[in-house]
Amino acid sequence: MNLVLIGYRGTGKTEVSKKLACALGFERVGMDETLVQRFGTSIPEFVKNYGWSAFRDAEAALANELGRRENLVVDCGGGVIVRDENITNLRSHGKVVWLTATVNTIVERIGNDNQRPSLTGTKSFTEEVEEVLKERLPLYQKACDIEVCTDQRTLEDIVLEILTWWNKPAGQLTGE
Repeated sequence: MNLVLIGYRGTGKTEVSKKLACALGFERVGMDETLVQRFGTSIPEFVKNYGWSAFRDAEAALANELGRRENLVVDCGGGVIVRDENITNLRSHGKVVWLTATVNTIVERIGNDNQRPSLTGTKSFTEEVEEVLKERLPLYQKACDIEVCTDQRTLEDIVLEILTWWNKPAGQLTGE
């Protein structure tokens, strides 16, 4: 069984995944990191040269690959949920945790990160976050087994909440 983290960029997936992998003794796979290694270039550069569609195709191939493996903590890119096939593949051997944060928290956390390409290209960063979150909200909700808010919480507190949920008997692994 894999533990899959989804959520908008800047919600804490990378740091949380590192702690969870250590606590569970699982291998950690950062999807974006893996794609950067495979591309031999940054995501913004790849998207600039080949487009978002090519990026999403590569992401889907990786999700399919990871969905066949076991004992992973998977740190997904923020847009992995835009293709249903990705979630189907990742859920085939996994449970999905949706990490959330407010727009203000996200902007504060990633406002100066130039390794994250614009998703709209035409709006202010705050407007972009608001717009994309609004579009993706139902996709995240549909994809997850549990939602965990990361606003104003310590990394340890977030990890403890997820581990407590994860260690419940299989029949109780829902966010309800």
